[in-house]
Amino acid sequence: MRLLSMLMPQERRFFALFNQHASLVVAGAEALVDMLSNYADNGRRDEYVARIQKIEHDADTVTHQTVALMHNTFVTPFDRDQINKLIQRMDDILDLIQDTAESLTLYDVRTLTAEVRHLANLVQLSCKKVHDAVTQLSSMDNGQAILKICQELDTLESDADRVMQSAISRLFREEQDVRQLVKLKAVYELLELTTDKTQDVALVIEGVVLENG
Repeated sequence: MRLLSMLMPQERRFFALFNQHASLVVAGAEALVDMLSNYADNGRRDEYVARIQKIEHDADTVTHQTVALMHNTFVTPFDRDQINKLIQRMDDILDLIQDTAESLTLYDVRTLTAEVRHLANLVQLSCKKVHDAVTQLSSMDNGQAILKICQELDTLESDADRVMQSAISRLFREEQDVRQLVKLKAVYELLELTTDKTQDVALVIEGVVLENG
């Protein structure tokens, strides 16, 4: 069957949940970028962290609903293992966005570098691409467009890896404060790992398209 949308109405709930979670992934990334854009206002940092925590909590709820639906549905739109991986990998993205925001406050990072903001922007772009791919999954007529987005996610992950490596190299060459070096290195790595997770989502989506297209 070419169109996943031709499945029973019950199965449309899966796509609604995927789309809801993908929207929360974008919201989490936007909240992190907003936090970094207004980082000089240290009185509001906790507000941003709380906002991201709420988004992550809402996404956890969607994840639990998806898993419950999967276990209570006879016919699923695609392989159950792929459904589970897709929703869990998206959840991993938000977990890391939350970890990044919390680490900035827990580590008492007072000054950001251009590379932190650059990596966060790459995270945001990647999360938007995840959303674009997920929201087209209900029809395999979108297969080629989805695969193109997955390739773009791979490129963004490679870009983030290069930015992180360059940033860490510059830290070790120029940063005199060892504590600041350790803090920023950890933040760089969390942000780059977040883009890794968006690529993991892309790999799951590629599998869905190639097996059902």
